[in-house]
This record gives sequence, C-alpha cells and structure tokens, in this order.
Amino acid sequence: MAALCTTAMTTPAFAQDVQDEAQEAATFDDNVIIVTATRRAQDVQAIPLAVTAVSPVQLERQGVVNVGQITNVSSSFSTSNAQLASGSVVLRIRGVGTTSNNIGFESAVGIFIDGAYQSRPGVALSEFVDVERVEVLRGPQGTLFGRNTSAGALNITNVRPDLNEFGGFANATYGNRDLYSVQGAVNVPIMKDYLALRVTGAYRERDGYVTVVDQTGAKIGESNGTDQYLVRAQLGFETDSGIRGRLIGDYAKSSAGCCAAVEVLKSPLETAGLFAAVGLGPRGGMAAPVVPSNPFDTTNAEIAADNRIATANFAPQTKFDQWGVTGEVEVPLGDNADLIYIGSYREYDAVEAYDSDFSGLDVFNVTDNRTSIETMTHELRVQGEALGGALNWLVGGYYSKEDISQSVSFALGADYDRLVGAILAGATGGASLNPAGPIFFGATPLQNITGFNPATITNNNQYAQNSKSWSIFTHNTLEVADGLELTVGLRYSDESKDGGFASGGNNNPVCPAIVGRISPGGSLSGLPPALQNAFFGLGCFAFTSPADAPYAAVLPSPRTFNSKFSDNELIYTGKVAYAFSDPVNVYASFTHGYKSGGFNLDSTAAAGGADPRFLSEEVDSYEIGLKAKFLDNAVTLNLAAFREEFSNFQVLEFTGAQFQTFNVPKAETQGVEIETTIRPSDHFTVNGALTITDANYPNDCAGTQTNPNVVALCGNSLTNAPDVVGIAGATYTNEIGNNLKYFLNAQMRFEGDRRTSTQAIDPANLAANIPVPFDQQDGNIKINLRAGLGSQDDTWGIEAFVTNLTNEVTRGVTFNTVLRSGSRSAFVQEPRSYGLTLRGKF
Repeated sequence: MAALCTTAMTTPAFAQDVQDEAQEAATFDDNVIIVTATRRAQDVQAIPLAVTAVSPVQLERQGVVNVGQITNVSSSFSTSNAQLASGSVVLRIRGVGTTSNNIGFESAVGIFIDGAYQSRPGVALSEFVDVERVEVLRGPQGTLFGRNTSAGALNITNVRPDLNEFGGFANATYGNRDLYSVQGAVNVPIMKDYLALRVTGAYRERDGYVTVVDQTGAKIGESNGTDQYLVRAQLGFETDSGIRGRLIGDYAKSSAGCCAAVEVLKSPLETAGLFAAVGLGPRGGMAAPVVPSNPFDTTNAEIAADNRIATANFAPQTKFDQWGVTGEVEVPLGDNADLIYIGSYREYDAVEAYDSDFSGLDVFNVTDNRTSIETMTHELRVQGEALGGALNWLVGGYYSKEDISQSVSFALGADYDRLVGAILAGATGGASLNPAGPIFFGATPLQNITGFNPATITNNNQYAQNSKSWSIFTHNTLEVADGLELTVGLRYSDESKDGGFASGGNNNPVCPAIVGRISPGGSLSGLPPALQNAFFGLGCFAFTSPADAPYAAVLPSPRTFNSKFSDNELIYTGKVAYAFSDPVNVYASFTHGYKSGGFNLDSTAAAGGADPRFLSEEVDSYEIGLKAKFLDNAVTLNLAAFREEFSNFQVLEFTGAQFQTFNVPKAETQGVEIETTIRPSDHFTVNGALTITDANYPNDCAGTQTNPNVVALCGNSLTNAPDVVGIAGATYTNEIGNNLKYFLNAQMRFEGDRRTSTQAIDPANLAANIPVPFDQQDGNIKINLRAGLGSQDDTWGIEAFVTNLTNEVTRGVTFNTVLRSGSRSAFVQEPRSYGLTLRGKF
C-alpha cells in the first residue's frame, strides 16, 4: 500500500540517463523514482536538476489526459490556447513561454515523446494513455535535448513492451457533457525474452463547454469539445548479445472544434449606437446576455466569461490527423558503454475554419486553413562509465529536418462595409453619417466611394518554412571526491531556415481604388492623415489585400517574401553537487540556453519593407537546490531557487487587425520552488508544491529600441505568469478484508492574479499609461476529488471523480476583438467535469 501512496504523489527530481531498462519497471518504487531527464536512468533525488516526475496513477487521479492538463500536477507549469489547435497552444515553465498564434513560432518548452522531439505543442495534444511517466524539466535544457528548450522541457515516456508477460488493461469513462472515453492496451510476447508486441488505443468524445449562438441568440453549435482517437503499436526486442530496442508507430485523429471566444467588453461603437446607425442592429451582431460596457466592470466581465456564450456565424471547425514512426536501438559496447540511436518521422495535417471577427456579423472569415508539418529527427549517443565509475560520460550528435506549409483562405462578408461605416463614424464623432456634413461617407463607405462591394473579396495566402538543425553535444559528470560531483555539458547547435509568403486568388478591387482616392489629387486626399490611414487600413485590410501591388513600396501593404535565416550557438552548463548523505543533496548550476529565431509567417510580416525574420532567443540561468529525505524516507523535501535572464525574448502580438512579432531585448524570471511529500503512515500521503515567481519585463527591457509595442511591455509581468502557484493534496488508501481496497484523493491548485494579454498598457497611448481592459485574471482555487474501490490484485476497479469542483471559470487569453474598436474577447478555460470510470486489468 505504501507503493500505491507514493505513486499518487507528484515528486520533484534531479534526473539522469537510461542504461538499465530493467530499472524502469520500478520507476515509481516505495522510495525511489527513476527518471531519464539527463538521458540516463537514475533516482531523481540524486541529480542536480529540478524535475517534477509524474506517475500514471497521479495522471489518473488528477484527470490529466493531455499535455494541457499537466498544470494539475505541477505548480511551475502552465498552458493556454487561443483559436487554433495547431498553432496557438502555449506552454510555460516558471512563467516563461512563447505566446503564439503563428505556425512559424516554436515553443520555448520542448516536448519529447519516447525520446523524439515534437516540433509544435499542437502536434503533441493526443491523449495520454499507457504512459509510464511524465517529467517536467524546469529551466533551460539545451545541452541534452535537441532543440528549443529555453524555458524547459516535457519528457514523456510510454510503457514499453514486456518481453515475458501477456497482459493488458481496459478503462471506460462516462461523464457530464456526454463524455465517453475508452482506453486499453494489450501486451503479447511473440518470442518470450526476445520479441513482444504492445498495442494501445484510446477514444474520447465530449461536448464543448462553450455554446455558440448567432446574432439572434439561437444556438448554432458548440466549441472546445473533444472527438479524437489514438492507436499506437510497439514492437520491442532484445538479443542474447544485449542489443535491444523498439519500433513505435502511431496514428491519431481529431475532429472537434477549437476554439470560440466570448466577448467580455462591449465595443464603444455599440454603446454609442453606431452599429444601429449603419444597419447592423443595436448589438452589432453580438448576442451574449451579459457583457459590460465599462472597462472597470469586472463583475459583469466575470459573468460574461462564466456564461461561456460565444457569438459567431458558425462554430469553429477543426480536424487534424497525424501519424509517426519512432525507432530506438541500444547496443552494448563492452561492459561500460552503450551506443543509443533514436530516430523519428512524423506527418501532421490540420484543416480549420473559423469566424475570425468573433461576432454574429458576416464580416471576416477564414474559410479554409490547411497546415501540414513534416518532421524527421535523428539522434546518436555513446555513453558510459570510466575511472572505475567515477566518470559518467556522454557524447552525441543530432539532426532534424522540418517542412511546414500553410494555406489560408480568407473572405470578407456581407456586413464588412457596414462595419467599416460604424468604425469611421466612431473616428469622426458621427460626422461621416451626416448627409449635410463635409465628410459624409454613409453606412457603406467603401462601396459609396469606390463603387465596389467588399463582400465579394476573397484571398488565399500561402506560407512555407523549411528548416534544418544539427548539433554535437557532450554531458559528463565526474565524482572528484566522496559525495562531490562536477558536471559539464556543451552543445554546438546550427540552425538554418528558408521561409516565404505568397498570395493567390485575390480579387480585391477596393484596395487599389482606395489608394487612388487617398493619393495626391484623389477625392480623399484632402482628409486628415488619420482618416486617410483609416481608409487605407480598412479598404486594404491586411489579410485580403493584393500582395506586391505597385503602391506596396510606399504604403504598408502586404509583400511576398522568400528569405533565409541561419544561426549557430554554443549552449553550455556547469553544475556542482554535493551529497551530505544518501538522502540529502545540494547543488548549484549555471546554464546558457537558446531557442532558434525564424520567420513571422503572416501576410503583414514584410509590409512596408519590414524584415519578416525574428532573432534567436538566449537565456542565462542560475539555480541552487536542495534534495532531501527525512524520518526514514517518510518526508521528501526539494527546494530550488532560480534566476533566468533572457535576451531577444520572442513575442507575438495581435493588435486587433494584424499579428506583429518582435524581440524584446530583456526579460527575466526569478523565484523559489518547493515540493514535498509526507507519508505519516502506510495508508496516508500528503503532497504539496509551491512556486513563487517574479517573471517580468524589467523597466529597461527595451534597451535602445523605440518601438511602442516593446516599450509598453517594460515594467510589466510576463503573460500568464502568476506570482504564486500552490498545489496541496492528500491520498488515503486502505484494504477491506482480503480482496478489496479503496482510495480517497483530494487535490487543490491555487494561483494568484495573472495577466492574460500580451500588452498591459495600450501602446498607442503610452504617455497616458492606460491599462488594457480586463487584462488581469483574478486569483483562483481549483479542486479535484476522486474516490475508488477495487480488487487488491487490480483486476477491476470503479472510480468517481470531479475536477474543478467549484466550477471556477478562468480566462486563458484575452485580446482585442477583431475590427470592433475597443471590444475585448477571451478564451475561457475548462469548467467543472465529473463522471465515473471503470478499470479492468488482465
């Protein structure tokens, strides 16, 4: 029973390498947790690295079924997502991540599944099933993990085929919002001791938790649901000479819609009656029952989020499928060394469609967004021991190739011109709607001025990026005295990318006509510059404007590009660790990390002659830590204090009309992490974790830059980086007679206030220092409960669960609603869930 208690807890770690896979069968033993975060299998308490190691039982107890829900078990990890399943998932460790809704951006938190790098978080969103462990590696990890781990890494290991025993399991779950979930695996030895097959599968379907309505308030669909399945087959082998490995193939498919946003602040155009004045109705296409018009009305903003009602022309549609192959071979080189190869190939394809103006008006839609990602990786390592075991050495090489293509079809709708009329009316104080005034443009100004109806405009933009990365690395630990170890790691990394943007099928006659009107001698040339800019920006809306028009040389109009990016970096780490005794270790470390630059794959990236490239991100990380066990291993206590200093921090911002990317010269995070497990008896276990973080842009973050988007960030915290996050939980297990056992589990996650937008201050009004409305998400507590009854031999079990017991509805991302002049919308996170699970094992 003590082992069961232990597996239910989240335990921090120092990590090491994989040499004896037999150890992995005891990955979560009573007092030893084995992880592979430094590419060797070792007790997490023995290595100078901060890691949270999560067992499969812990994943089950806290309802963790995918990468996004690891927040339930790690106080230093967080996640959020916006409208795209493929490109807008953001992972953060210690408050640091790469905010992105752009396929050209790569995550600052690398994801590795069975040793293979997953190039985008969206690619790794398949269900957790038959997982042996999940490791959250905190801080830059670049010397040992292939690419882009400037904030940290997730190392996910699936259960390997058992060469000797036939067996398997099956789980079935039913829950609210019509949750249906089945999971299972079967292990079949083909040649005992030599060859085995393990097949794993999962299916999950659940209704969405955001209701989508049209502008009349009639329900037209749901969003943020689940409809996906996964199949994975592994062939494991071992020879008499000690060569062993596995071949893994998997296929996953999803057809759920992601993600709809709810309005949390009305547009001033609505409150001024300008939507009604141009014939768009009093609400301008919105139908949620409660939305505040006052940017300080947090009560009604919370009600709007709690109602989870999104207004749109149609519910978002998302379909993706992916397949991959991973191979792993380990070859003994004598008694003290091994050669290890891990290679992978993966294809990911997504098709998405969504109402891009986030309203019931027919304004602007993405009718077809197709993304394809092909990734190939190879890693070869030689590692072993020397000097009588005092030296643990490793050298290796890595190569990866990735090809990305994206095709996005845009269309302006029947209400676009009237929305332009409302916007211009707001900019002129209503004068543009006054027939007797000097600047009368009417309710449909673009058609009135040019003679063309913008409702017929369509466009297709294509983006492509091809990248290659190679590196050589070494990681070595030397015991220089009894209990004293020094670690040195180096990695030379070389990155090269080709990126481009092209446009086709454009039928926009409005834009060149507007340009002619605002040019010298044109009918609009006498307007104030602000109004001329407004006409240009709305008549030549960036996503539907013709690229490379003659006027693109002087106006910020889309321009195609085909460019190259290359960079190289020496990544390194140095650590010193001292074991006062077997259960008490201390360490200090310095790490220089790196994340590659690349391209802003957006139609506006090269507008006005701008460089579509962004720079590589670098980080210097300092960390000290303590790992200890007390009272005959009944108490585990791990502490870490850290400071990470980033240069050229990569940021992507949506302004409400376009995406902008830039590098911030300085960003930083510092803080303290505490993780503990207390076992007062064989039946009762208490776990806790606390992360205190100050992740911010310092006051001088802009350096010599004058870009308002950069300057506005200085002095503010990073996005979705609360100062305090805490986890507290308890598990009680016991037996009933000789055949039954039961458990009771409760866990709470608390987080403090956090920002949910890229900007805290409006860059257009820096001098006024005007806060962005509803940027802050208030602190909250989410509670998970689970209770189970089953047989002592685990052949059957039944569990009841509830996650987010008090139904705390929180915002993950808050942004400027597209083309609605001061309106704010948000993507909300999952509400309360509950249900029953049946488990069987054979």
